[in-house]
Amino acid sequence: MKLITFTVPCYNSAEYMDHCIRTLLHAGEECEIILVNDGSTDDTGAIADRWSAEYPGIIRVIHQENGGHGEGVNQGLIHAEGLYFKVVDSDDWLDEDALDRLMEQLRRAAQMSEPVDLFICNYVYEHVADNTQHAVRYRNALPVDQAFGWEDVGRFSASQFMTMHAVVYRTEVLRQAGLSLPKHTFYVDNVFVYQPLPSVKSLYYIDCDLYRYFIGRADQSVTEENLIRRIDQQIRVTKILADSHDLEALERNNKRLALYMYHYLSIMLMICTIYLMMSGTAENLAKSDALWQWLKETHPATYRRMRYRSANVAFLLPGKTGRDIDLFFYKLLRKIYKFN
Repeated sequence: MKLITFTVPCYNSAEYMDHCIRTLLHAGEECEIILVNDGSTDDTGAIADRWSAEYPGIIRVIHQENGGHGEGVNQGLIHAEGLYFKVVDSDDWLDEDALDRLMEQLRRAAQMSEPVDLFICNYVYEHVADNTQHAVRYRNALPVDQAFGWEDVGRFSASQFMTMHAVVYRTEVLRQAGLSLPKHTFYVDNVFVYQPLPSVKSLYYIDCDLYRYFIGRADQSVTEENLIRRIDQQIRVTKILADSHDLEALERNNKRLALYMYHYLSIMLMICTIYLMMSGTAENLAKSDALWQWLKETHPATYRRMRYRSANVAFLLPGKTGRDIDLFFYKLLRKIYKFN
């Protein structure tokens, strides 16, 4: 068995996928790399096949009709043979020194009678336009270099949560959780991280800057323009998250896990609300009201928790003046943290 499967969904990635693949190959024969060519119309498929021919014991290629990022992840998970599973987008890459540290811990985990369910590493926003970086780290919230449970998890800051870039799941945890991402939908990386969390019993945080998250292409889904244009998909994903678990029931059995999941869901709701405000259209302002009304009707306990927690109250000020204040502070945070 391989220690880890790296799944790389690729759509028209010919210009940049080579760099990503080279960094993953640093893990050597203990990894497998599954390149999923998601109906590309450029040379992505041919490039993937060349890599597979050069490294037949490590790299495999799946060619599929276009199904979106989520279907690429689904196919990687179906075919994965690694003990652990990580998604790496084709325009991103991994730091090789940090990858050495991760592989060392995966070797140790493989020898355990009950391997760790979830490894967490830091990730770094790589801003190509101005050649700056911003690292997201978790040392304030998670024990470092030791296995721990949810009861040991501390408080995350308002702008801090574990994204797809940070997590390395044990493959069987994802399968037992029944993870299957929707096709033709953006922002499903949030489902990938969030939905399996109640299946996680043990965690391990490695304080190293592993994942390098490329920021700077105009066609990226996280640009302001695309977030507004695809806001219906962000709303859809947020509703999938809210529907996936009864957080009130979960809190009775695992308070720390539930608190973190409330935190994650809160951030997703705030993203929807802010970008609906930012668009400035009456239609989108109505969608914001409708989203919160939906949450109130379908998940009343979660609504009360989300709507009236202090951070959300600050970001849901009434009227045009309230929206202007909300957007001012959001843009200030974006300038500081440079998350898109």
